[in-house]
Amino acid sequence: QVQLQESGGGLVQAGGSLRLSCAASGRTFSRYGMGWFRQAPGKEREFIAAISRSMTVTQYVDSVKGRFTISIDIAKNTMYLQMNSLKPEDTAVYYCAGNANAPWYSTIDQIHEYDLWGQGTQVTVSS
Repeated sequence: QVQLQESGGGLVQAGGSLRLSCAASGRTFSRYGMGWFRQAPGKEREFIAAISRSMTVTQYVDSVKGRFTISIDIAKNTMYLQMNSLKPEDTAVYYCAGNANAPWYSTIDQIHEYDLWGQGTQVTVSS
């Protein structure tokens, strides 16, 4: 069974950077479209970024464009979310997710279309 495990969260000051990792068991990334989501206290889980199975197409929510970068290192079987210029409103639990039926060249931003999830990692940005 494929499993995802996030890491890299923590406490950072506003303006700082963090890199989240999502390690996958098995040969996941060529079989799954992948994404990052986050959930702040009292709010619904929201889409942040996605990358296609081909790893040639990326998509971001407007609030993180230009600050966050999604990427995959096939050799390490790990997906990353590089987060720069962090803001207090970025504080949330961050989740990585996979979609087993994703098209090769498309990204997916709908939470209900993801069927594989990690357990989440907390990111706290202080002002």
